[in-house]
Amino acid sequence: MNHKPSVRPRVAVFAGGCFWCTEAVFKELEGVLDVIPGYTGGRTEHPTYEQVSTGETGHAEAVMVLYDPERIGYDRLLEVFFATHDPTQLNRQGNDIGTQYRSAVFYTDAGQEEAARAYIRFLEEEGVFDRPVVTEVVPASVFWPAEDYHKNYLEKHPENPYCRYVIMPKLEKFRRRFGERLKRK
Repeated sequence: MNHKPSVRPRVAVFAGGCFWCTEAVFKELEGVLDVIPGYTGGRTEHPTYEQVSTGETGHAEAVMVLYDPERIGYDRLLEVFFATHDPTQLNRQGNDIGTQYRSAVFYTDAGQEEAARAYIRFLEEEGVFDRPVVTEVVPASVFWPAEDYHKNYLEKHPENPYCRYVIMPKLEKFRRRFGERLKRK
């Protein structure tokens, strides 16, 4: 079922490891209109996957989430973001290692910054993780969309071993936890 946004879509930008994983999760949320994998937070203009993969550009693999704020709030996006990756791992997620896989919230306004910092405080105060949260909360900078072959990667390559053994288990865990918030197909 397609819903047209009732208000202008808002933008959220998150980096939580490989953007194939992050894209797959956010695409299934009710109220999310589009998810664009790309690169942000670095120094190189028009970076390529090969350049970002070296860890030398300063960019993180990230997703730009376009969402309808009347159907899903930024706080809910933060909840999903922190529940679907390990925000206590510095510059890595699982076997993906390097600054390009860092955990980061790239805020677009003061409200997003405040919400992200408050959510991290909540996680720390509640002892949700047994180690400190290392997620960066930094201003959004230029977002460079990834090459077309990265878009909808899981849908295009479900047989890929990374998709089968990394993305699918993460997605199944996400679906169990957030099932009532998924798009109805």
